[in-house]
Amino acid sequence: MSPQTHGRWPHEEYCSALEAETARFVEAVRGADLSAGVPTCPGWTLVKLLKHVGITHRWAEHIVRERVTERVSSRDVPVALPDDDRDYPGWLAEGARSLVGTLRAADPGEPVWTWGEERGAHFWTRRMLHEGTVHRADAEIALGREPRVDARVAADGVEEFLGNLTAAWWLVEPLRELGGGGETLHFHATDAAPGAGEWTVTLAPGGLAWERGHGKGDVAARGATGDLLLLLYGRWKPADARLETFGDVSLLARWQEKTAF
Repeated sequence: MSPQTHGRWPHEEYCSALEAETARFVEAVRGADLSAGVPTCPGWTLVKLLKHVGITHRWAEHIVRERVTERVSSRDVPVALPDDDRDYPGWLAEGARSLVGTLRAADPGEPVWTWGEERGAHFWTRRMLHEGTVHRADAEIALGREPRVDARVAADGVEEFLGNLTAAWWLVEPLRELGGGGETLHFHATDAAPGAGEWTVTLAPGGLAWERGHGKGDVAARGATGDLLLLLYGRWKPADARLETFGDVSLLARWQEKTAF
């Protein structure tokens, strides 16, 4: 695989999408009451949400810029925070510009530390896109708006999420607790082209496998691709009216409890 086509998209497409997504995020919160609570991130305010995303951007940039190959915590990367909470939207935008510049200048195949299934700087470009997309939705939900996620971005986000599940060390024990015995979950995007936008997850003891394509599951969820992405991330619940569910909905609820992050 060419270094420019790691993941599903060319590296520059991820950079451009990350740039656009962050602009949407900043626009959503600029001028808002940043003390507002974020229902999808219990205990957080919009300020804390912006702080989290901005620190994560600076952490990822540090890893790529410095070509870090050993695990490093975001807490170990010095970050200057705004003195005034009202400055957080601009601070987020500033950090995102710097991050995108560093990612564009990087060799996407450059070996750096990651926590996911992929190794290399390209991991962080894709990860920061979907991190920002989900948290932008969090902000919009907090502000009483209906989040919309581009179907193509969301489909890639679904596959990135599923691909990273077994690589995320904090999910090893929760996945084991699912005690999978071959149960299947099927996710069907209603706004995708025929033959696309369907995924089946099969649970096994201590792990899972997933594949693209049409199929039937012990439980199935149908909806717009963006809503399926937010379901996987625990932002929507199985009973949400945005989604149709069929079969053993309790299985989907248990899966969501153990895998949402």
